[in-house]
Amino acid sequence: MDASASTRSQQYLTFTLDGEHYAVEIERVREVLEFTGVNKVPRTPEFLRGMINLRGDIVPVVDLRLKLGLSPTERTIDTCVVITEVTADGEPLVLGALADSVQEVIELDPAAIAPPPRMGARVDTAFIRGMGRREDQFLVILDIERVLAEDGLRALTEPLGAGVPPGAAPDGAGAERVGDAGLAG
Repeated sequence: MDASASTRSQQYLTFTLDGEHYAVEIERVREVLEFTGVNKVPRTPEFLRGMINLRGDIVPVVDLRLKLGLSPTERTIDTCVVITEVTADGEPLVLGALADSVQEVIELDPAAIAPPPRMGARVDTAFIRGMGRREDQFLVILDIERVLAEDGLRALTEPLGAGVPPGAAPDGAGAERVGDAGLAG
């Protein structure tokens, strides 16, 4: 990376979680969808709200609030699914992340981003890339790779039954439908 690339403004998608303002690099965001429901999958971590069918692809949806140690996301008219692409085990992985609301795309100068706080943050500082400021708001800039690309989520995107011995039931057998119709894509 050349010196000019490290000083260029970067774009971030801003959103809220539990009244706080967060941001992720726009390069990691594919699209933002209205949250209309998920297919619940038994025996999965609590932070995994379920799966959606996004134009034929199965996409796990993670409750960012739970993943970050906050209270569960409450469904409102503003609740969105941010479709992200991260790298897990060296391969791209598409995941949905629930946000209370999506705000806007902003540009931040790298010099305006402070390092993560050493203490006092509401979320695990291992998930924080830095702290930004937009007008009168502080933004917690998440390292979305760290937040989402762990906990074996890659296995959840494989077809049901992949790697399951003959005669055994796949973990996702009997998935339960929760919420309204699937997300519009």
